[in-house]
Amino acid sequence: MENEKKLSEKIIFPELSYLITGILFFVHNELGQYAREKQYGDLLEKKLKESGVKYQREKSISNTGNIIDFIVDEKIILELKSTLTMPKEYYRQIQNYLQQTNLKLGLLVNFRSKYLRPIRIVRIDTPKKSDYI
Repeated sequence: MENEKKLSEKIIFPELSYLITGILFFVHNELGQYAREKQYGDLLEKKLKESGVKYQREKSISNTGNIIDFIVDEKIILELKSTLTMPKEYYRQIQNYLQQTNLKLGLLVNFRSKYLRPIRIVRIDTPKKSDYI
């Protein structure tokens, strides 16, 4: 019991992550693995509205030209993909978004997979130049 408590304290936003994951599974089961990314996003948006969770869709990051698929409850970045492979660039993309927004957690989701497996990506805290001085 003690170990479970320690583990749950280390997990970032467990309740919100659980809710989002449930919605993602619903969307995947509803549309299958061969829909377009926009279709997944549209149904996801509908389900987030129904659940009463605050979110922003296609949020632009200042003037970088980067656009995040979803920011949920101003806490979690949600990046949707519908692709056969998941190259390292997708992981770097979310890490970049986390660094730019100063958020702690991102979820990378590939709906093309037969079995949905949202991937949790935690922001890597990098030292600032002032830390070296």
